[in-house]
Amino acid sequence: MGPTATADGRRHHQKGRGRTVIRNVRLFDGERTTPRASVLIDGDRIAGLHAGLHGGLHGGHAEVVVDGSGKTLLPGLIDGHTHVDEGSLAQALRFGVTTELDMFCLPETLTAQRKLAAERDDVADLRSAGVLATAPGGHPSHLVPGVEFDTVAHPGEAAGFVADRVAAGSDYLKIVIDGGVQAGTPMPKLSPDTVAALVHAGKAAGLRTIAHAITLQDIEVALDAGIDGLAHVFCDTGPQAERMARRIAAQGVFVASTLAYFEAVDLGAENAVRAARTLRRAGACVLAGTDATPATPAHGSAMHRELVLLTDAGFGNEEALAAATSAPARRFGLTDRGRIAPGLRADLLLVHGDPTTDITATSSIAGVWRGGVRRAPGQHM
Repeated sequence: MGPTATADGRRHHQKGRGRTVIRNVRLFDGERTTPRASVLIDGDRIAGLHAGLHGGLHGGHAEVVVDGSGKTLLPGLIDGHTHVDEGSLAQALRFGVTTELDMFCLPETLTAQRKLAAERDDVADLRSAGVLATAPGGHPSHLVPGVEFDTVAHPGEAAGFVADRVAAGSDYLKIVIDGGVQAGTPMPKLSPDTVAALVHAGKAAGLRTIAHAITLQDIEVALDAGIDGLAHVFCDTGPQAERMARRIAAQGVFVASTLAYFEAVDLGAENAVRAARTLRRAGACVLAGTDATPATPAHGSAMHRELVLLTDAGFGNEEALAAATSAPARRFGLTDRGRIAPGLRADLLLVHGDPTTDITATSSIAGVWRGGVRRAPGQHM
């Protein structure tokens, strides 16, 4: 469970901000690797970056000097698909996930978690779709029995639904197109006209639009409507899957991988990995997302499994790392994070070893910083 957001707690964590230099570290900056560099943190920002032995940055510049020898410094990981609840953001940060992109959160939960993320630096930061758009009685109603939330019955309700999401502070719009694939039983789902109306209204309101659609048929509805992203890889295989992957790439649509989710719930993990491989081969933008929940897969730790599964799908190690850092930052407009460069947030993950050659090294955590504040030693795993 995350700490209580008290004024004393906020002051305590503010004391962690100062000037820190991480010296002689292997650096993956979100896009490429530098064999040896030094990074200066000043307050909540990256203030300096120098390559080479000792890197031109010396301990006199900072109150804290961290020896990065034998270690790799990465941008804080960004999970491109989660569902948050109490304790989720603290758990995520322990594993180096400094930002979570939540894809469905009830209003009271979102209010509490957004406040926590805004006031604390010992939990992950948060962006959220808030309440997703689905048909009355549609997915995921069966997962929250007895809980009422806004739904969309027909195209005429799309604009009002989107306006309510904007008023509630949603950062993007998630649209469910699923007739019961995950539930294993037929469920109501949005009509293609309603999906199109939601996408139109979302874009008019300045929101990115993300579709939950797993079958090729439902993905086609999303693509026809002009969706910006897909919340999962698809389950289908064969020539039609390859055709769909090419169309996804051609339209510039991103896809959150969620391979750890397919594996955790035994929902065709092998096909999901195959789909990720097909998408990569087609040139589509794949973001590392886990679909982490309070149950399974687990917040934070699932991201390290996701990276392994992406490499199983044929992604190079640096590609997989970019899918968990710079790529989601770019596609979700998070211009202050996802890379290591002067002026950006000091959201950082320091690991033992070299994940550019051994992806499992990401889970060997030596340090985590969020907004320039390092977690206390021993609290990472």
